[in-house]
Amino acid sequence: MKVDFSATATDYAKHRPGFPDSLFNRLSEYGIGLPGQKIVDLGTGTGTLARGLAARGSDVIGLDPSAAMLQQATQLSESAQLKVNYRVATAENTGLPSASTDVVTAGQCWHWFDRPRAVQEVARILKVNGCIAIAHFDWIRSKGNIAEATEQLIEAHNPDWSMGGRHGLYPTCLRDLNEGGFKEIQTFSYDVFVPFTHEDWRGRIRTTAGVGASLTPDKVELFDQELAALLQTNYPTPMLQVHHRVWVAIASL
Repeated sequence: MKVDFSATATDYAKHRPGFPDSLFNRLSEYGIGLPGQKIVDLGTGTGTLARGLAARGSDVIGLDPSAAMLQQATQLSESAQLKVNYRVATAENTGLPSASTDVVTAGQCWHWFDRPRAVQEVARILKVNGCIAIAHFDWIRSKGNIAEATEQLIEAHNPDWSMGGRHGLYPTCLRDLNEGGFKEIQTFSYDVFVPFTHEDWRGRIRTTAGVGASLTPDKVELFDQELAALLQTNYPTPMLQVHHRVWVAIASL
């Protein structure tokens, strides 16, 4: 399945909920997101993680291969009066000096990288005793809930999409970090319910790899119409409460 998130940039900026504030509070307990701390956010997308860290006073560089996503990130940061240095670059080739940053973060993106190369690049740009935080924020599918119904619709429209049925846990990250020479690997996770209007949930789903990032525009429109009908019929309440899980792996050199 060929994926291009640039095609979803506008919806991504408008409808993807950022990480909850509670995540940044938890990260601070691990010494991440402190005032003046130099942080590089890989695969920053529209900057949801980068902005949260910048809001706490960190000096953040946000990297992403998509100029369209970074354009949205810049607009969102400026609207929030936050300073983030956005640059077009990949996780595997950041273009940054060696031993130049205190922390590297990656939110909702580690699985898209060439992971062995990415972990080597992270180790290269981190200072001695620097650390990495890999974070995810996923909806959780369970029998009869809105996530299950939505995933089934995605699968019907895009049989090549195979990312459904996850439980918001990413053990492969731990192997990647261990094989990359990182130590003191720790994880934490917790669940939250995120409110969505019908419009916002449809927009959120259009940003996914299985819909807006891989289907043609006409197929996206057809999918969106069917999702709207499904929500109106089966989940008519104006505000949806969607089960999500925050999962984080933290490790140091």
